[in-house]
Amino acid sequence: MSYVISTDTSANLPDAMIEQNDLVLIPFSYIENGEEKQCLKLEEFDAESYYRSIRGKVPHTSMINIDQYLNAWEPLLKEGKDVLHISMSSGISGAYNASVAAAEQLYETYPERTIITVDTRAASLGEGLQVLKACEMKKSGASIEEVEKYLLALRTHMKQIFTVDDLMHLKRGGRLSGGIALLGTVLHIKPVLIGNELGQIIAVDKVRGKKAALTELFKDYEKKVADPAKDLVGIAHCGCFADAKALSDDIQKCHPEQQVLIVDYEPVTGCHVGPGAVALFFFRDIAKETEVHK
Repeated sequence: MSYVISTDTSANLPDAMIEQNDLVLIPFSYIENGEEKQCLKLEEFDAESYYRSIRGKVPHTSMINIDQYLNAWEPLLKEGKDVLHISMSSGISGAYNASVAAAEQLYETYPERTIITVDTRAASLGEGLQVLKACEMKKSGASIEEVEKYLLALRTHMKQIFTVDDLMHLKRGGRLSGGIALLGTVLHIKPVLIGNELGQIIAVDKVRGKKAALTELFKDYEKKVADPAKDLVGIAHCGCFADAKALSDDIQKCHPEQQVLIVDYEPVTGCHVGPGAVALFFFRDIAKETEVHK
């Protein structure tokens, strides 16, 4: 059976990767200067200006609604294609639940088709790297059911660790679960956060200064990465390319064979982590994992 892979803009993949893998991209929306916008082309997004403009505030955003899924998927189903949708974490957004509701509605009209939705329990490149793995499997001839099974196992291996300049972006946006609500930013204290096994964001440590925070991200990678020669690593940042590049350089000094993808955070996910955020995404080896943050 022929099937199409769809995902949402939270996957944060460069335009070329979207096109090369024939992905159907469904957008989140955000408000900028009173205007509702969507970011379907990452290369056209002026990240530096956007993140400079939202310091100290969290723009209004809206999740993908059921109608958006229906409009994206129904033409494919009419063509006789099945759909595998790979979604942003249900732990921080209701978009996955909306995708499930849309699939159930479409089954009433197209009972002969297969519509599968997968909760990555991740966001940004934590989601995007899983999408790329699914695309590799599809190209190798895997069935839609085989890819679904693979993704449900793979998501437990996705490590998401990041630091932000201001926790208030996560707090105001309702994205911070547990941990601490406030840090002494005037003292240059930086939090270290992770996406947990449920795809929720929790604070696990705090260090003094951005450089120390980036070092914690690198140390986590060095101890837990599964296969540097095989798997792509992702770094997303909010208007601070120099920090992202420094982290990438440290990784490649340790593992020259490691390929690193650096992207600007797309505006919707990015506005919730805030200007200055840097996130590292990689597949971890659970068997050898040790506790870093105590």
